[in-house]
Amino acid sequence: MGGVLIVTGGGRGIGAETSLAAAAAGWDVCVNYRSNSARADETVGKVEAAGRRALAVHADVAMETDVVRLFETCEEELGRPDGLVNSAGVLGPLTRIDEIEGDALTEHMMVNVVGSILCAREAVRRMSTKHGGSGGVIVNLSSRTSELGGAGASVHYGASKGAINAFTFGLAQEVAAEGIRVNAVSPGVIDTEIQPEGRVEAMGPTLPMQRVGRPDEVANAILWLLSGEASYVSGTVLNVSGAR
Repeated sequence: MGGVLIVTGGGRGIGAETSLAAAAAGWDVCVNYRSNSARADETVGKVEAAGRRALAVHADVAMETDVVRLFETCEEELGRPDGLVNSAGVLGPLTRIDEIEGDALTEHMMVNVVGSILCAREAVRRMSTKHGGSGGVIVNLSSRTSELGGAGASVHYGASKGAINAFTFGLAQEVAAEGIRVNAVSPGVIDTEIQPEGRVEAMGPTLPMQRVGRPDEVANAILWLLSGEASYVSGTVLNVSGAR
């Protein structure tokens, strides 16, 4: 394992834990963030403390020009990426479909779906043997809501992650012969700041394991998919949901 890894949304939650786990496994890490530069810089400092190179790059994955700049900056500063983790995403607004506003829905889909596809596009352009690359790995972040539905508050979120599942399988087939593996991790309820206030405490006792998951438990699954141990795993959605 090792090389250059881009982690979108890498300054917090699952993205931050993935960045740190990747550093421990020998990756240099490009930490992408949209708004919280302090958190991204903190993650960069921890990666560097682990003996790896790192940089923080501000980019909104919903903006094509930002995505292109993110990859160009990574390539200039750290080298051509060997891995991509599409961790950037939004959960809200939490509302029924008959109450959601069009602008909010568009923003939601742009970040969760279009952003991941744009980042994967740029990764393929650099990793694919068709484009002179030496291969690589892409791991997308899905959610169990993609199958559980999210009725009452997050149907649109489930739909966005359902799109990620379909994209993961299709892209995996498209680039399998070009040295690129594509998988997704589908977390259940994980204790990160993306969760609405009080949800972790309320949901924990109701889950099969009687607790929510930790960000590092998801990061460990992502790192396995990035590793050579998963060399024949592609087109797969791996649930990290504690039997939910």
